[in-house]
Amino acid sequence: MANKPQKPTELIQSKVHLIRKEKVLLDRDLAEMYGVETRVLKQAVRRNKDRFPGDFMFELSDDEFQNLRSQTGTSSWGGTRYAPMAFTEHGVAMLSSVLNSKQAVEVNIQIMRVFVKMRKWAENYAELLTKIEDLETHNDEQDETIDHIYDMLKQLIIQEDSEKPPIGFKTKTD
Repeated sequence: MANKPQKPTELIQSKVHLIRKEKVLLDRDLAEMYGVETRVLKQAVRRNKDRFPGDFMFELSDDEFQNLRSQTGTSSWGGTRYAPMAFTEHGVAMLSSVLNSKQAVEVNIQIMRVFVKMRKWAENYAELLTKIEDLETHNDEQDETIDHIYDMLKQLIIQEDSEKPPIGFKTKTD
């Protein structure tokens, strides 16, 4: 069975990783999308280091890199000498000014759209989670009310059974 080709949006989303609580794209994946070698991308970033503060780009630690390797289950990272660079949304935006090619600009536009879509999805998810929590809170209140009504009905039934006067006429022998 042949793999169905991915749409650009799906391809980009599949390359986004969560590292240090940040959604990032790795240098290797970006280089592939931009149509340049990874070393060329890294070289351009190093030449313009002042454009990439820590919240735009960071290099993975050895532990993070090993963890990423084990998560992706790929050995194709094998020969890298240097730790991969991870680019946040802002870092990816900055890359378009460093890699000034038509393809880099087009890819950056797609990547920015993916990040916006992911952010909207996360906001919708958070809103949905809040609504579910509200429902659960209201259900707790409703459950308490239902429990209270049930207790009152039970007391009425018990009270009715114990205090019922005998039905019918009384005779002298009763």
